[in-house]
Amino acid sequence: MPFSDIINAELADHLERLNPDNDQALVFTSPMGTPLRHSSFYRRAWLPAVAKVGLPGIHFHDLRHAGNTLTADAGASLRELMDRMGHSSTCAVLIYQHPSGERQRKLADAVGEAALKTATSSGTHVAREASGQSERREGSASRLPARLKAIANN
Repeated sequence: MPFSDIINAELADHLERLNPDNDQALVFTSPMGTPLRHSSFYRRAWLPAVAKVGLPGIHFHDLRHAGNTLTADAGASLRELMDRMGHSSTCAVLIYQHPSGERQRKLADAVGEAALKTATSSGTHVAREASGQSERREGSASRLPARLKAIANN
């Protein structure tokens, strides 16, 4: 699974410090090189890290929620999210989705642009022009894009 360039360099450095000959080596270990225990990790690493960045109350699993919400906001399909998360069901993926105001704004803008394009070149309008009927209705049709623009600007 690809990672963002933001973390690739640090992750590559970390992996290089591990045993490069063992592709089954643990990526994150205790100071002794053994598998992490939840309680030790939580107490020794997680709590100090969230305190250092000023985010007390953040849980490790919150990273999964945040990462998948950001991935969805970036435009990932349900199938792509399922692959990234390792789920076989769309129901499981939907649990991790959280609506965001920014995404809602992008969707509204996209719908508005599509409506403006449709309003200015609809099939009905084109057909009326071809049959000579456009003069009767042109006034209301030509005002529609202006109305949509006025609504979008409010």
